[in-house]
Amino acid sequence: MTAATSSTLFPQGSTPGGYEATPRDADAVLDGLDPEQREVATSLHGAVCVLAGAGTGKTRAITHRIAYGVRAGILQPASVLAVTFTNRAAGEMRGRLRQLGAGGVQARTFHSAALRQLQYFWPKAVGGEVPRLVERKVQLVAEAAARCRVRLDRNELRDVTGEIEWSKVTQTVPEDYPAVAAKSGREAPRDTAEIGRIYATYEQLKRDRGVIDFEDVLLLTVGVLQERPDIADQVRRQYQHFVVDEYQDVSPLQQRLLELWLGDRDSLCVVGDASQTIYSFTGATPDHLLNFRTRHPGATMVKLIRDYRSTPQVVHLANGLLSQARGRAAEHRLELVSQREAGPDPAYAAYQDEPAEAEGTARRIRELITPVEQGGGGVPASQIAVLYRVNAQSELYEQALADAQVPYQLRGAERFFERPEVREAGLLLRGAARGGSADPALADVDIPSQVRAVLGTRGWTPEPPAGSGAVRDRWESLAALVRLAEDFAASRPGATLSDLVAELDERAAAQHAPTVEGVTLASLHAAKGLEWDAVFLVGLTEGMMPITYAKTEQQIEEERRLLYVGVTRARRHLTLSWALSRAPGGRASRRPTRFLNGLRPGSQAMGAARTPGGSGGIERGAAAPGGGGAVRRRRGPVHCRVCGRALTDAGEMKLMRCEGCPSELDEALYERLRDWRAEQAGLLGQPAYCVFTDKTLLAIAEAVPGTESELTRISGVGRRKLDRFGADVLALCAGRELSSAVDGEGGVEAG
Repeated sequence: MTAATSSTLFPQGSTPGGYEATPRDADAVLDGLDPEQREVATSLHGAVCVLAGAGTGKTRAITHRIAYGVRAGILQPASVLAVTFTNRAAGEMRGRLRQLGAGGVQARTFHSAALRQLQYFWPKAVGGEVPRLVERKVQLVAEAAARCRVRLDRNELRDVTGEIEWSKVTQTVPEDYPAVAAKSGREAPRDTAEIGRIYATYEQLKRDRGVIDFEDVLLLTVGVLQERPDIADQVRRQYQHFVVDEYQDVSPLQQRLLELWLGDRDSLCVVGDASQTIYSFTGATPDHLLNFRTRHPGATMVKLIRDYRSTPQVVHLANGLLSQARGRAAEHRLELVSQREAGPDPAYAAYQDEPAEAEGTARRIRELITPVEQGGGGVPASQIAVLYRVNAQSELYEQALADAQVPYQLRGAERFFERPEVREAGLLLRGAARGGSADPALADVDIPSQVRAVLGTRGWTPEPPAGSGAVRDRWESLAALVRLAEDFAASRPGATLSDLVAELDERAAAQHAPTVEGVTLASLHAAKGLEWDAVFLVGLTEGMMPITYAKTEQQIEEERRLLYVGVTRARRHLTLSWALSRAPGGRASRRPTRFLNGLRPGSQAMGAARTPGGSGGIERGAAAPGGGGAVRRRRGPVHCRVCGRALTDAGEMKLMRCEGCPSELDEALYERLRDWRAEQAGLLGQPAYCVFTDKTLLAIAEAVPGTESELTRISGVGRRKLDRFGADVLALCAGRELSSAVDGEGGVEAG
């Protein structure tokens, strides 16, 4: 579920202040930069290395650097290539540069820049057209495995594909894979010799079919530039100044491509933070950042440590995490200094089990999004995130937020500009823009009003529809476009509807979607580069943080950096939580992550370089007696009602029996319950699972409860659901007809 928001949609600086007008001249580009950012912006000759901590305005510094060079006549826009790692970041950089009056600069990902060059030079270097690009290599890898007589399940297939990608970005050929993987300490998903054979067969399949993958784009570009000095010279004449963002994430292959672009020149500016290196499993390494001074002895080094994002309390915890780190990256850590006003201390919450943790988190989020005048925090849902270590953890939080009637969005779901309703809206707005110039009635109508009128024909209304589901999702997408139009009009006085359509087209090409009004659920890896007013870091137990398969010191330290990235996503509110057992009734044997030792109240540092003193945090929802608000009553173990075995699987506990034990399902009752649930969901505009999940309906149809007490013993039937749906469910179990599908209130409080 998603909802629109008026949050930042168009480029602006890292520091508060909203949209920036286009600077009148080069000197005005420097206005508002702090001394270190100004040093970055004015260091336009020779190699420059910027060590930029989280929230220190690195994108602001490098975009103002490029814009200052262009506006001062030192850099020609077409001669600058700015490289980053995601289309979103590249789109944001292009938008900021346009706003600063440097619109002709190329800002692209490594792959995008390489593909353009490959397409342009392929006829000259090789002849004919560039081979077709395979966007998803999984199917080819599966075919290669089958040819090698190796059976891979879905997870193994994904992991073997990842090993092939890692091999290619580290420039490892198939026959060398087993030895290189062993030397690198890779935890291979299968025998390394098997993977090497699959890798070799995969490469042969591509050659046979005349196709290439994304890694080949870089490899082939490197090959062309190495083998054809004339082409390399042509590229170097075109691009004479390079800027690389997130330099700690470059792979050996990307570094080789960068060196070929650069040649023997030193007109290079790199920006990175070794403490945010969290993608080593893909081949990324901070060594290029840490060795920059060695390769470029005369380089200018600038450190950005003024944190404009987070409160002193959040920054204090982030610094404390890194103070205990070890290894080379830790030696180059940056001690951040918050530039914001004080905020609440980070809160620490222990829960009895994982469902309790999810419910407690949803309850706290509900409080945060409640308007201030109603006693809540007044934080927009779009400015809240729940971050976890692995995607499999999201299900509990999806259910808990749905039960609490809190809208949410999964990071990594369908891209905004690819949604059918957004594509349709774009076509309608494009038609209105073409026809508007001939319609004098539209001459005095502002852009937002024109957009509202157009989208009103496709389901947008000033007020959202009740409930959730497909109708609400469609409205939220259209509402996001309306808010985008409002922000665009505010930032571009005098702009026309055609200008807005052009902006939408560029954003669609860059996948630069507006923010939507819903709590974000995302993995810690997916949260990199983003920020929210309130962040909930959940599931922080040993075995999950650090993850079980992190064995070596290097792997453990990367897990610490991953938590550091999570902490530094928060602007003001930060909650860190863990569950003492996985399931209700389980043994409370889990321990909170070692990374919080010496930082959370009541814990002792273990092997820390130093323990920072200071504010500490609030132990909220502790599991011990008297621990506060998030305590749930202790429940005994759940036993199978057929064989008596203690249950630990969440699905089995809902059914109150082992998955393999004989079922006593009343199939007719189950069908009646499903029909009733569908009618409820349809009338209330909510997904069916917000009424009851499939497992809960199965459990009801098997147990056939006759009283409220018996009904509440079924997992998934809480007090509020009992109050709302109990009478209907018991009537259906008793075989009685229902007089009405919904109550007279016209709504449902799922929970």
